[in-house]
Amino acid sequence: MAEVLNNPLVKERVQEELAEVVGLKNTVEESHIPKLEYLDAVVKETFRLHPPIPLLLPRVPSQCSIIGGYTIPKGSSVYLNVWSIHRDPLVWDNPSEFKPDRFLNDGSGKFDFAGNNFQYLPFGSGRRVCPGILLAERMVMHLLATLFHLFEWKLPEGSENNIDLSENFGIVMRKKTPLIAIPSPRLHKHHY
Repeated sequence: MAEVLNNPLVKERVQEELAEVVGLKNTVEESHIPKLEYLDAVVKETFRLHPPIPLLLPRVPSQCSIIGGYTIPKGSSVYLNVWSIHRDPLVWDNPSEFKPDRFLNDGSGKFDFAGNNFQYLPFGSGRRVCPGILLAERMVMHLLATLFHLFEWKLPEGSENNIDLSENFGIVMRKKTPLIAIPSPRLHKHHY
């Protein structure tokens, strides 16, 4: 929500897609979710920049291994820094910028939440991948689609273009300063 409100062109594009897919006289249904390609790209880009868990659950190798020229002793704790992986300039063009378009036209499904692409791991990978991915993906998409379809969002007076996107580091990442946004009906009441 904060990233979209911080990027008015992205918000406009999300609402245009919703108007086209859902229509101005309907509410968002689960059947609309797979058709919201741009909103899907927005969610993926948000999870790239703001992974829920910046350091994935630790792995413990069952045998001594050499990775990238480094010896990893058997039984040691290994943490994957997803936050850093998602900001690697060798992989991502302008890695600190919020650019949902980088996830469009991904027909191969290369950037999904399943953890098969080691350049994009917002929910982990392998046997320890988050078991709630499918539910979370559907719920986040449905919630955001509904909020942006039914409401116009404004920031409180004096805080326009001044959204603090900094985060508190911890087991789970969260915004340092909570987002305060004011909704107003976007569609006329008789439309939904």
